[in-house]
Amino acid sequence: MRINIEDSLFCLVDVQERLYPHMTNKDETEKNLLTLVKGLQLHEVPFIVNEQYKKGIGETIPSLRELVDGYPHFEKTTFSCYKNEPTIEAIKALGKKNVIVAGIETHVCVLQTCIDLLEDGFNVVLVTDCCTSRKQKDTDMAITRLVQAGVIPTTYESLLFELTVNAKHPNFKGISSLVK
Repeated sequence: MRINIEDSLFCLVDVQERLYPHMTNKDETEKNLLTLVKGLQLHEVPFIVNEQYKKGIGETIPSLRELVDGYPHFEKTTFSCYKNEPTIEAIKALGKKNVIVAGIETHVCVLQTCIDLLEDGFNVVLVTDCCTSRKQKDTDMAITRLVQAGVIPTTYESLLFELTVNAKHPNFKGISSLVK
């Protein structure tokens, strides 16, 4: 299945300030997330931003917050974003068939979100280098499980170039400069 701009939306899962410092590979993951978000913005892919229990876990981390402030945000207490009624409504209202997912923690909220989206008939694209957990083993196991369940794994660079399609695309130079 080809992933294209017209049929896709992005779901950012719980990249929050009180939880993020405890993640493995957090510096690399943050850099990757920033590149992914900027690239998806260049392509004008719609965003859904989710935050787990903000009173306890805080806001989206500052570096990402400044990029995603203008998009719809949904606070939740369910681990799965797709068990939160306002998030479900927002995703369905966009009318897209592909949901690109990234965030934390891979083995809890990301995993449950992806499974619930799959069960509701969406094509789920997991940006594996933009997801992490406190323990690397949890991240690895969750990705393995999700791929077995039917999630499409990718990396941020692969995804951004797949959305770009052609070196003559108006966003090609912008995407190329982001991934350097």
